[in-house]
Amino acid sequence: MKVEEIKKTLQPKIGKTITIKYNLGRNKFESYEVILKKLYKHIFLVELGNTYVKSFSYSDIITKTIKIDY
Repeated sequence: MKVEEIKKTLQPKIGKTITIKYNLGRNKFESYEVILKKLYKHIFLVELGNTYVKSFSYSDIITKTIKIDY
């Protein structure tokens, strides 16, 4: 999967709730319900709660560090 394909998939989800599963290694995952806020050239921003904003890179998806459930 390429960065442009990921952006096209994420674009319609801006402002909507998605689930991100973060791979901690050794079959351990953390799961977050987040709102997709904004897409940039190399990263995208998500909002946890009303005040906490976190960024992820598209390479996190490619390397399977995170998984996104729509």
